[in-house]
Amino acid sequence: MHCRRSRSFSAPPSIAAVEALFASIGLVALAEIGDKTQLLSLALAGKYRRPAPIIGGIAVATLLNHALAGAVGAWLTKAVGPHALQVGLGLSFLAMAAWMLVPDKLELAERPLRFGVFATTTLAFFLVEMGDKTQVATIALAAKYAQFYAVVAGTTIGMLLANAPVVVFGERILRLVPVLVVQRVSAALFALLGVLAIAQALG
Repeated sequence: MHCRRSRSFSAPPSIAAVEALFASIGLVALAEIGDKTQLLSLALAGKYRRPAPIIGGIAVATLLNHALAGAVGAWLTKAVGPHALQVGLGLSFLAMAAWMLVPDKLELAERPLRFGVFATTTLAFFLVEMGDKTQVATIALAAKYAQFYAVVAGTTIGMLLANAPVVVFGERILRLVPVLVVQRVSAALFALLGVLAIAQALG
């Protein structure tokens, strides 16, 4: 057992882990465009005008939130039979595809800054991300690929790729991005994953 473990630690990343990493980066970065957490990033950037602590808060909040979501996804792979898991994943990806086409709105109450920009961003982002599209997508991706660390790292990177430019450049970057087109592409990708998962289960 000891030798087997030591070899696993020294082994290069598997193809499955690399696939999970890049799939998670791409899908979550696309899913985040126009999402309420991206709107929160824009609101925080406009209010506090301090990009570094805001981006740091987003990174920490996303890592914590998606680690929780990834743990749920990893648990599902063990708790549910492979056939039921494939069908459930297919249905969840199809639901995500439909959800991607629903525009998000963000409502924030005006509250005084009590904990500093970093802590305020971390707390606000963590709470807004609960039950959000990208958290649900993280659960589904972790269940699909069974690669906890790769999925959590990928979804966190994807969130930063979508939100860091908004924090730094504000509304100017959003004007350059065709949000509706990106949302439709994201919906199509999630729908494709859903169809493939269900086809695999039936096959």
